[in-house]
Amino acid sequence: MELLLLHYPLTSLFIAFLVLYQVNPAFRYFCKKTFYKLWLSTLSILVIIISIPRGRNVENIKFLRMSFLPLKYIFGLKIVVKGKENLRTKKPFVLVLNHQTSLDFMVMTEILPSRCVPIAKKEILYMGTFGLACWLSGLIFIDRKKSEESITTLTEVAQSLHKENFCVLIFPEGTRNHGGSMLPFKHGAFQLAVKAQVPIIPVVISSYRDFYNPKEKRFTPGKSIIQILPEVETLGLGPDDVPKLTKQVRDSMLTAYQVIGGMTNAASH
Repeated sequence: MELLLLHYPLTSLFIAFLVLYQVNPAFRYFCKKTFYKLWLSTLSILVIIISIPRGRNVENIKFLRMSFLPLKYIFGLKIVVKGKENLRTKKPFVLVLNHQTSLDFMVMTEILPSRCVPIAKKEILYMGTFGLACWLSGLIFIDRKKSEESITTLTEVAQSLHKENFCVLIFPEGTRNHGGSMLPFKHGAFQLAVKAQVPIIPVVISSYRDFYNPKEKRFTPGKSIIQILPEVETLGLGPDDVPKLTKQVRDSMLTAYQVIGGMTNAASH
């Protein structure tokens, strides 16, 4: 055995890696997170190469989406989508989702419609090849520290939705929420929908806590439920209606979150 270790150090390291991966959940968590980041960085190079001839264009979002799709199989994640019929519309709309972790990007590609671009924090733009791939895919970046600049950007987007016939995806909580519920919603997504007079389609992703927990360094195979709710119309609404609209959508999403949370808990027991 000692001779084997001396003559085949790489084999020995590989065996040690496999053993550690199997017996140590924290090491397995670290490996999966590292793989996730490397996958995005590497596949983004391919997305960039394919997208460059077209330049920055919303049509490139389909290539970015395709780069995420294999990950659910690699990580053993089963994604169940409910309410698919609520996305069968060809008119522009604002898609709002609850935000938990960076895994949201992997999960949401399961339902991301064509010509639908996320509105993301500006920091993503500087994430190497992934940031460039996102830029080429037409993602809209806002600086959360500059509210006036963000409002200007959202106003420009509102004016373009009908003209360029696309829809946007926004996380109304504004930041990741690991708390197992939903943070208060910011008004930006709803102001955008009202300005553009387009419907809002709320989407709720069930909690990842049964298979993914950064604090506990746990990342195992699991199940995620995506519930697509019926669209909420904004025709005829004005700026004064935004607070009420925000509360209405958040209440409906919170109710759905609790319902599908019960489904995932029942499935895991």
